[in-house]
Amino acid sequence: MAKIQLINIKGEKLKDITLADNVWNIETNDIVLKKAIDLQLAASRQGTAKTKTVSEVSGGGRKPWRQKGTGRARQGSIRATQWRGGGIACGVLPRDYTFDMNKKERQLALKSALTHKFQDKELVVIDSIKLDTLKTKDVKEMMATLNLNGKVLFVTAEDNENLYMATRNLGYAYAIMANEVNCYDLVNADILVCDEDAVSKIEGGLK
Repeated sequence: MAKIQLINIKGEKLKDITLADNVWNIETNDIVLKKAIDLQLAASRQGTAKTKTVSEVSGGGRKPWRQKGTGRARQGSIRATQWRGGGIACGVLPRDYTFDMNKKERQLALKSALTHKFQDKELVVIDSIKLDTLKTKDVKEMMATLNLNGKVLFVTAEDNENLYMATRNLGYAYAIMANEVNCYDLVNADILVCDEDAVSKIEGGLK
């Protein structure tokens, strides 16, 4: 069974808690995990890149010179693709980059990301992550007390405005709720910090 220490915000051990093996200690599938991350990154793309074809470029309505007798190659428009300022052949068009991924694959990918955090000892569980103020220095002090280095992802069961406001100016600390946990944020973070209720909520959503 997967077990981990439950600590308080001062870094003191309170007790050991048991994690659900079917969420935090599965046989990981990195191929599905990569697919889920690719899907998330693809969904964030605007897909609005656009080039103009010959029919869309302005000008070029008159034939530049007569068909025969000039010694030059025949041309129908100065906006043909071979001309400077002409249309673009096979250029990019607006498109949707997203693709389909079924529910079981999404769950397996998320469980794989959570399992990596637990098995690599990059998971910290705190009884409650509560800040009295929304000052950034309070988060820095907490991270120093808990010896959290690198990119840190805080996950809380409920909306924690003080934590969110205190971390948003830091490029290495992020705060989300348990129902917003996703593969990209998990893989992008060096340390995952959850409160005890968030762990239960994550496990409940993946059963």
